[in-house]
Amino acid sequence: QVKLVESGGGLVQTGGSLTLSCAVSGWNFSTNAVGWFRQSPGREREFVAAINPTSTTRRYDDSVVGRFTISRDNAKNMLYLQMASLTPEDTALYYCAAQRFSSIANRTPGLYDYWGQGTQVTVSS
Repeated sequence: QVKLVESGGGLVQTGGSLTLSCAVSGWNFSTNAVGWFRQSPGREREFVAAINPTSTTRRYDDSVVGRFTISRDNAKNMLYLQMASLTPEDTALYYCAAQRFSSIANRTPGLYDYWGQGTQVTVSS
């Protein structure tokens, strides 16, 4: 059974940093693209970042460019999201997701097959 478990969320002040982790089990994701998405109350789930299997392609939403960095460790089946210069607008439930068959770092949530339960990030002003 494929399982994705996020960790690393929490409460941080504006300007602070957090690193999210996503542990993937039950599946070798080394040949597939994975990504991070977020959702805040009243809003649809939105793309944050995605990365291809070899880490040669990383895509980011414009709102996080220069502040967030996505990375992966295929040997450990781990996905990461380093977040810096956080603002209250970054407050959301953050999800990691994986595509079952694709190696393309897609931005569309509907293209992702496996999802974690989410980890809450709250940025105070």
